[in-house]
Amino acid sequence: MRRKAVFGILLVLGGALLLNSCGSRGEVKRDANGKEELSGYITLSGAFALYPLAIQWADEFHRLHPEVDIDISAGGAGKGITDVLADQVDIAMVSRELKPQEKEKGAVAYAVAKDAVVATINKDNPEYQRYLKTGLSQEEAKKIWDGKTKLNVYTRSDACGAAETWAKFLDKKQEDLKGTGVFGDPGIAETLQKDVNGIGYNNIGYAYNDKTHKPTKGIAIVPIDVNGNGKVDADEQFYDTLDHLMEAIAAGKYPAPPARNLYLVTAGKPKNPVVVAFLKYVRTKGQKLNGPAGFVHI
Repeated sequence: MRRKAVFGILLVLGGALLLNSCGSRGEVKRDANGKEELSGYITLSGAFALYPLAIQWADEFHRLHPEVDIDISAGGAGKGITDVLADQVDIAMVSRELKPQEKEKGAVAYAVAKDAVVATINKDNPEYQRYLKTGLSQEEAKKIWDGKTKLNVYTRSDACGAAETWAKFLDKKQEDLKGTGVFGDPGIAETLQKDVNGIGYNNIGYAYNDKTHKPTKGIAIVPIDVNGNGKVDADEQFYDTLDHLMEAIAAGKYPAPPARNLYLVTAGKPKNPVVVAFLKYVRTKGQKLNGPAGFVHI
């Protein structure tokens, strides 16, 4: 999934600061009035979870700096980390904590938002009405993703933060999750829409419609029985809209995991001035876009 491709030729301009990484470029110039202006392009890849918000950040950053273009592609957090450490992109979008070996290789994470992974089910699945009353306990969820269920279970086929986060909630690793592997968040959602007996998990950005903030058509959110008492209590009923779920995440009512921080990651401290400015923007002025896009600000 790619926003737009940007191509350029690396040039060395006299009197201008020009720094490059992985084919990107960034320079700071001065206009006729001596005001500094950013110019160039940068690249991002990684988590599906951050993709919709990253597009909005990039669009507004471009409006603030018209001479800057940003190329964004989604392929999972694992791909983002691999790309940035291989100097293939400037910034990785990552929906999990960095691993020790990634930090050892120079990965530096910047928290930029907070969201969650939720259990999702076909809205006509007969089990959904039961879950509305009992909730999904951690123990039952463990059995489901152990394959001990009559439901058609789906998991992610790509290395991603959503799967790692959901697995962590179940005291597992992504590779321990049983089920039919499907690539990407959109893939899981589309599969569940077609399978009346299906159950899976999604980042909230794909579990809910970004315009109505209601659950995605054909999909229902499975409430978690947080306190394990076998029923969905009044203070556990916050899945009807994305706004209510976001409030629950911010208040700590939705468990973490599967609530989690989202990060932009660089390989070492960035030197490209466009990357530096973009990261600063995202963590300051860009935070105003988090809420409307369905994310909790940092």
